[in-house]
Amino acid sequence: MNLDVRINKLIPGDGNVRAVASANFDGCFAVKNIKVMEGSKGLFIAMPSYKAQDGSYKDICFPTTPEFRQQLSNEIIGAYHQTIAQLQEQKNIPVSMEPEEQPAPMGMEM
Repeated sequence: MNLDVRINKLIPGDGNVRAVASANFDGCFAVKNIKVMEGSKGLFIAMPSYKAQDGSYKDICFPTTPEFRQQLSNEIIGAYHQTIAQLQEQKNIPVSMEPEEQPAPMGMEM
């Protein structure tokens, strides 16, 4: 399966949500609004969900096997770390560069 993962938005601040991602499966099915969350045991992903009448949250879509859940989680969290590393590299670009020499923006919403 071809899995294309993108970090669409980084969310700095004091909350638990660190980023919002999307995943495209074999170019045939896309899932948006997957959250990268910070928990007591580290980063994890939260699938798109709705709030039920009893106050609990129910996933709208989700991996059906533990193996694929782990693969999807690894891909999204890896993309999150890569995005953070790229932004940190951009911040270390010398100010003396001419505008045409500077790298093109990553096209991310922040």
